[in-house]
Amino acid sequence: MKRLFENPSIGDWIYFQKFVHEPGEAVTIIDVELKPGGGNGLHYYETYDEYFECLEGELSLEVDKKIVVLQPGEKAAAPRKSVHRFFNHSADYNRFRVTISPGHAGFENTLKIAYGLASDGLVKANGMPKKFWHMGAIVELSDTNLPGLFSLLQPLLRRSARRAFADGRYQQELQPYTM
Repeated sequence: MKRLFENPSIGDWIYFQKFVHEPGEAVTIIDVELKPGGGNGLHYYETYDEYFECLEGELSLEVDKKIVVLQPGEKAAAPRKSVHRFFNHSADYNRFRVTISPGHAGFENTLKIAYGLASDGLVKANGMPKKFWHMGAIVELSDTNLPGLFSLLQPLLRRSARRAFADGRYQQELQPYTM
């Protein structure tokens, strides 16, 4: 089973240390290497918590409008329903571990899809999928929720994903990335 995924559009990689279906605690554990200036946008999850541990470099987290900067060995949490993001504000690459608890197969598949689309050149320069329903599938599978004005797009994204699941587009275009 493939564990290492690279995203050439945003210049980072992830390595799955543990998938939720594997023996042991029902968590997802992922190591991330993030380039300077890299990161993700504000979001939140309803059904799981994220725990971050800085392994190398410096990791910045914003959780409910509070920014914390982690050094190697330091940890922080983004509990479910907290609006959060991670980013690398330093001039060097950083490496960190994120643990999803409880583990979430949909989140795992979302990362495989997003990195697969990027590797195949099917994302915009900012890393967002070119097809609206692709973004919808990512949001739907991962329980990702968007705050603020972006929340107005949420119902449309989820509806586009459900249509793609029903008419076979998901199975044909995106599901192969999850294998």
